[in-house]
Amino acid sequence: MPSELGTVRMRRWAVALIWLIPLLWTVNIVVARQAPGVVSAHVLALGRWGIAGAILAAFSYRELWAQRAYVWQHRWRYVALGGCGMWICGAWVYLAGESTVGMNISLIYASSPVLIALGSVIWLGERFSKRQILGVILAMTGVVHVVVKGEWVHLSNVHLVPGDLWIVATSVSWAAYALLQKRWPSPLGSTAQLAAACMGGVAVLLPFAVWELYQASTPEVGAHALWMMVATALFPGVGAYWIYGWTQKILGASRVAMTLYLGPLYTAAVGWLVLDEPLGLHHLAGGVLILSGVALVMAVQGVLSRQDVSEG
Repeated sequence: MPSELGTVRMRRWAVALIWLIPLLWTVNIVVARQAPGVVSAHVLALGRWGIAGAILAAFSYRELWAQRAYVWQHRWRYVALGGCGMWICGAWVYLAGESTVGMNISLIYASSPVLIALGSVIWLGERFSKRQILGVILAMTGVVHVVVKGEWVHLSNVHLVPGDLWIVATSVSWAAYALLQKRWPSPLGSTAQLAAACMGGVAVLLPFAVWELYQASTPEVGAHALWMMVATALFPGVGAYWIYGWTQKILGASRVAMTLYLGPLYTAAVGWLVLDEPLGLHHLAGGVLILSGVALVMAVQGVLSRQDVSEG
C-alpha cells in the first residue's frame, strides 16, 4: 500500500495530468476534420486502436501474460469496454463529422460529464456536494457560451441531423465506458487494462472495417491515412486514454470527467494556432466559466486538501 506522502504525491500528479487530457484529444478533432475522403471511419478507428493496443501490449506484455487467466475469464467485460470506448467513441465520432457541424458536436458531447457525474452518484455511490453541482452548472454554461460564440440566440437554431444522433450515442457511450471501469475493478495496471480494452475494441471494429474496405466508395488507405492512424493512436489514444484511466482510479470518475468541459477551450486555441481560426471575447468569458466550474468540482477533500496545500 502506498504511504500517506506517496498518496498525496499521486494525487498531485493526477490533478496536474488531467489538464493534459483534452489537449491530447484535440488531435482527434483535427484528424476528424481531415478524414472524410481520405479514410473511412471504421478503418481509421481500427488502425488507431490496433496501433495503440500493440504499443500498450508491448509495455505490459508480462503483466498481461501473468494475468491471462483473469483477462480470458472477463473477456466479455473487455469487449464491452472496447465497444464503448474504441468503437462508439472512436468510429462514430468520425461518422458524425460527415454530416454535423462543430457547434452541435461540442454542445451535445458536453453532456458526457453530466451523465458520468450523475451515474457516479446513482450507480457508484460517489459523493457529490452542492459546490460540485454549482461547478457543473458553471462549466456547462461556459461550454455553451463558447460553442454559440457568446450569442445565445443561436441555441434556437440547433437542428438535429444524423451526425447529431451519432454524437448523442457517443456521449452516452463515453459515460458508460468511464463508469464501467469503476464498476469493474481490475487487478491490472492502467497500461495493461487499456491494452485489454483495445483488444476488445479491435475485435468489435474489425468486421465493420472489413465491410467498409469492400465498399466501392471507400478510399484506399494511403500514406496520409496511415499518418492519421499513428497520430490518433499516440496522442488521443495511448496518451489521453491512459491518463484518463489512471487519474480516474485516484480522483474518481465524476471529477476526472470534468476535464471534458475544457474541450471547447482547448479546441479554440488549437484552431487558432493550427487552423487559423480567430479567437474572440466569447472564448475568454467561456474559459473563465469553464475553469471556475472545474476548480469547484476539483476542490474537494482528498484532491486539494489542506494537508496537500500545507505540504506544498
